[in-house]
Amino acid sequence: MVKLPIYEKIYALAKPYLNTRKNDIHVEISHGFAWRLLEDEPGDPEVVIPAILCHDLGWIKLTEELQLKAFGPGFDPDLRRIHEVEGVKLARGILSRLDYNPQKTIEILHIIDGHDSRIQAISDSDKIVKDADKLFRCTATGLAIDMERFRQEKGPYRQWITSQIDSWFFTETGTRLAWAELKLAGFSP
Repeated sequence: MVKLPIYEKIYALAKPYLNTRKNDIHVEISHGFAWRLLEDEPGDPEVVIPAILCHDLGWIKLTEELQLKAFGPGFDPDLRRIHEVEGVKLARGILSRLDYNPQKTIEILHIIDGHDSRIQAISDSDKIVKDADKLFRCTATGLAIDMERFRQEKGPYRQWITSQIDSWFFTETGTRLAWAELKLAGFSP
């Protein structure tokens, strides 16, 4: 999954916190998208990869019942914000434990702190993290998980998710990959 030893160490320390809401699956797929986006889009892998590996650590601090209210149709933005704030704390501990570059750590934590709630991207690296995170939702795996989680039928969910693509993605590559993934999953309009 990861391409350099430091990223393997970050992932190993992050993994216990990903044992909720299928974040282990989500992070592995999003991690692959982050590397793919870095091939075509500007961004710093030393920021992007740790950020994508740690971006959803904070969900572990919310019960599964609260998690369901924190995202998806009719979500509660205050609950969503909790996972970002808690995620920053957990990521800071992991990166500190590994003596990760302090300047890169600051940017990573800033990205995690608004990866869902902040509408604008703060950097090219943030654009990649945001896109890699959302690309998961367009994969066959992500679609199946979310339809089950939100008890959605394919037709209405297809209509909703395809209406989100143009507003969700910050990079051309992200938008293109989203449509390609939806097509593979039989979800394109």
